Amino acid sequence: MTDDTPGFRGGAPLHVGQLNMPAGDAFREAFAGIFERRFYANHGPLEQRLDQALAERLGVRHAVSMVNATAALMLALRALGRTGEVLVPAFTFPATVQAVVWAGLTPVFCDVDPETHTLSAAGVEPRIGPATAAILGVHVWGRGCDPAALEELARRRGVGLVFDAAHAIGCTAGGRLIGGFGDAEVFSFHATKILNGAEGGCVTTNDDGLAARLRTMRSFHDGPGRLPDSGLPRLNAKMSEAQAAMALLGLGGLDALIERNRRLYETYRRHLAGVPGVRFLDHAAGERSNHQFIVIELCPDEAGLSRDALLETLRSGGILARRYFFPGLHRTPPFGDGTAAALPVTDRLCGTLMQLPSGQGMGAEEVEAVCAAIRHAVTGSAKR
Repeated sequence: MTDDTPGFRGGAPLHVGQLNMPAGDAFREAFAGIFERRFYANHGPLEQRLDQALAERLGVRHAVSMVNATAALMLALRALGRTGEVLVPAFTFPATVQAVVWAGLTPVFCDVDPETHTLSAAGVEPRIGPATAAILGVHVWGRGCDPAALEELARRRGVGLVFDAAHAIGCTAGGRLIGGFGDAEVFSFHATKILNGAEGGCVTTNDDGLAARLRTMRSFHDGPGRLPDSGLPRLNAKMSEAQAAMALLGLGGLDALIERNRRLYETYRRHLAGVPGVRFLDHAAGERSNHQFIVIELCPDEAGLSRDALLETLRSGGILARRYFFPGLHRTPPFGDGTAAALPVTDRLCGTLMQLPSGQGMGAEEVEAVCAAIRHAVTGSAKR
């Protein structure tokens, strides 16, 4: 593949990250208002507006914005007021488990379901023991992490339940919008997420007491909903007005971005149909997805080449697809090493899954070019 390959805009590499940016005029207007008000941080009007808008959008009592999703997850876990172990998937981004450690809790790794790539109540329950403080599920790819069954399990066994919903804004599980499950859920507004605040995140909850603790713990400054003289540990995790402005712009355009992602997803599926060894992650029937991630699993026996070999071939042509996640956290320092006990589903997924380019830099022609490169690599390998 060369710089004049059809479908590539001026030969620019095709990236996995979303990078959904607001219109320039709207961006400049929002930031001009910040300068006019001279209110840059410490729970300003835009942050408060964002919290209200997110709560309304997600159908929850409270949304508590934070500087980033990792800090939000750390504080959500700490605000539960529990000590001990947290059951967490090894198939997730390292920040999920780093937040557990920073919250003073001990991660215990669990395997995931082979079809959904998430924790299941049936898989988690045997791991619950006397030291278990909470379960931390991850809505990987925006697919609900068995939330209703995990809620029932957490109530029955008397443990906390938090969800990492970094991938899941606008997605549903059991017909309900993700955001109101468990004790709390945590969303990410990182620059590469479909809701782009340049950086940022929030915790959503229907628990009034938990929300008040979170609003207190996220800042050293006074703010709406803070508990006075609580004695709670505090952190500088508040969101800036600049982040809130970006996130509000993104929230206003979220439905259009989701629809665009859906079209890209369907184009990928159509053009990769019938390619040997290529299997798409199926979203749960009847559920809404933001289609933020275009994920395929490559079966090497059918495709005739490994996932990593296909990645290398694509990268040589400017298609920067990548493995996601790799390796499992049970095999990643500081949590584990080569002697870790096998988690067979996680280990398999880490060797076969890959993420394809998506976001504003992609149109139908770019998708077709990526699919053509995959088809050529797979069918060419099969002939050898």
